[in-house]
Amino acid sequence: MSKSLVIVESPAKAKTIGKYLGKDYIVKASVGHVKDLPTSKLGVDVEKNFEPTYVVIKGKKKVLDEITQLAKTSENVYLATDPDREGEAIAWHIAEEIRDRVKKKNGNIHRVLFNEITKKAIQEAIKDPKELDHHLFDAQQARRVLDRLVGYKISPLLWEKVKRGLSAGRVQSVAVRIICEREKEIEAFVPVEYWSLLADLEGSIPPKFQAKLAEYDGKKAELPNGSIVSQIKTEIENSPFLLKEILKKERKRHPTAPFVTSKLQQEAARKLGFTAKKTMMLAQRLYEGVEVEEGEPVGLITYMRTDSTRISGDAIGQVRDYIQKKYGPQFLPPQPWVYKSKKGAQDAHEAIRPTSIEYEPARVKDYLDRDQFRLYELIWKKFVACQMESAIYDQTTFNITSGKALFRATGSILKFSGFTQVYLEGEDDVSTDQEGETEVLPNLKEGELLKLLQLDGKQHFTQPPPRFTEASLVKELEEKGIGRPSTYASILSTIQDKKYSEKIEGKFYPTQLGNIVNDLLTAHFPKILNVTFTAKMEQELDEVEDGSRSWVSTLQDFYNPFAETLAEAKVQMKDIKRQEIATDISCEKCGKPMVVKWGRHGEFLACSGYPECKNTKEVKREEGAYKVQEEKTTTEVCEKCGAPMVFKRGRFGEFLACSKYPECKSTKAISIGVNCPDCGKPLSERKTKRGKSFFGCTGYPNCKFALWDRPINETCPQCQSPYLLQKFSKKEGNKVVCPKKECGHEKVSA
Repeated sequence: MSKSLVIVESPAKAKTIGKYLGKDYIVKASVGHVKDLPTSKLGVDVEKNFEPTYVVIKGKKKVLDEITQLAKTSENVYLATDPDREGEAIAWHIAEEIRDRVKKKNGNIHRVLFNEITKKAIQEAIKDPKELDHHLFDAQQARRVLDRLVGYKISPLLWEKVKRGLSAGRVQSVAVRIICEREKEIEAFVPVEYWSLLADLEGSIPPKFQAKLAEYDGKKAELPNGSIVSQIKTEIENSPFLLKEILKKERKRHPTAPFVTSKLQQEAARKLGFTAKKTMMLAQRLYEGVEVEEGEPVGLITYMRTDSTRISGDAIGQVRDYIQKKYGPQFLPPQPWVYKSKKGAQDAHEAIRPTSIEYEPARVKDYLDRDQFRLYELIWKKFVACQMESAIYDQTTFNITSGKALFRATGSILKFSGFTQVYLEGEDDVSTDQEGETEVLPNLKEGELLKLLQLDGKQHFTQPPPRFTEASLVKELEEKGIGRPSTYASILSTIQDKKYSEKIEGKFYPTQLGNIVNDLLTAHFPKILNVTFTAKMEQELDEVEDGSRSWVSTLQDFYNPFAETLAEAKVQMKDIKRQEIATDISCEKCGKPMVVKWGRHGEFLACSGYPECKNTKEVKREEGAYKVQEEKTTTEVCEKCGAPMVFKRGRFGEFLACSKYPECKSTKAISIGVNCPDCGKPLSERKTKRGKSFFGCTGYPNCKFALWDRPINETCPQCQSPYLLQKFSKKEGNKVVCPKKECGHEKVSA
């Protein structure tokens, strides 16, 4: 009897599934997509109902040949790619190739869907195969064509008007707009002064506590300036402070839903400091299978691209039994918690959860690397907590009177830990202003006179909206309906790779290039960069998926007005590349006025006498005016001509250059004060083509020593390594470690 062929999209997944299916099945990985639109041309015939032309992806011909060859001798072909639009597209293209090359009948080609890579799930899926979903493929095809039309039509316009290599995207450009507009809000923000009045008080029994002015003369306290605070202080500081009222109530805090993709990305960013891209990479590995215990590959989590909070009955039964045995019946609610998925969620999927509650984090820790373990522990704890009893708090409020003033103090005590015994969610941009709130209030009685220890006014200013972090930007995209959970990681990576945005201390800032491109696109393509329009397109793609909308009509509705807008933009869009902005700065070499031009690295000053005079300068903007960016001088002199060396910034970061450039073109890398352990030459900080910093030997290419972490000029006290490394993690903070893992020396750093 012929064996059956099972096709998946990754070698790790193939290895795990092969173990579960046995010798009657051949499991082959396609290694992702095998066909796509061509990279060298549009590949979409807009005159023929947007008919796409698919070609075999470079490097995938061999694996496609192997798959079709195996299909010839296989009784059945099972397409077991991921259960989403991407997976359906991969399966669809492979099925087409098999039909064309092998003439395999449709009845022998099956679609297999599973939410987790476990023995039970795989075997049940093989016993109950499905047909390929034409609507799901159409939805993915519509998205791919739509993105190709936007990218391949607008990007060349940016190359012509700004610089080559830029890209525009239906979703990425909206993400850049969100970051740029937040920055404009911050720049336009005018702080408003306000004050608070705090009373440090002591009752008949400890502890001391703090209360905040809440009302004055029967109205909510409004303290716009210090003079009003001083007036109130004068009126009440000699008045008695009376504990007029004690309010007590029990407050419950319920657990929240298990992870969906976006929430996992947000929480991993908050708690682990992971980028969305890193989170998805690690989750993919946990889903596809990890060798545990006796070397057996096991899929540890369910499918990680999901927007559904649904949990299977088997999984709920497992976790409820675990909670009862591990924590006791008081931690188990009478009925399982059921969480409502957001509108449009694909409930065929489940939430992200462990495939088996038996695989406790401690049990698999030795088989995972550090980051895999931390992410798995996050998923496992979140899942257990989502089916535990609510936490209960006793909340106490003191209302205290003094003259016309009413002060308020609030305290909250955890009475029953419930789900917080296992897991507590992280938060974005938590306010540190907790005045008048304390964890524990003394057990006082109504009517007590309190002793005033201190009465103090505190000045505050309203704060601008915060810049986006990885977590809050994913949250913003999700709430506004921009993109899909599976696309957030690539969106955040792309806008940084293209230099439209940069992350500084974990916050997204628009670059000058990002602002320029955003201004051009929002001016000429307002519909495409409209948040509401982009969200509406996502809804229409969902309608294509469920079969209620045609993918061709969706593209027609979009393309006709888009083509008109594009034609207008080609004529009307400002040509940044050739734009020259006059200044009142004179060239010190020939005396002619200098102009601001746009180059590879942004704006710069150039002599208007070019090409006769090739003088250029770095430029900066101050209060709306252009000024020369003064060169930072050094004590070093040029080895060739003896002139002073100055700091310059190039494609790969800062470097030293001769101040007599262009007459002398001598350059030198900047030493970070640590010598290369291999050849003894100085190490310098450099950047990769994608802008990531690293530290390499100035003797390159003869010496190729390089590090990702910053080295410091200290000898390891344990193993005598000539240098140590600076490391940072959100959880552990700054620390200094030995580069030799077997040594293990580390210390906390400021």
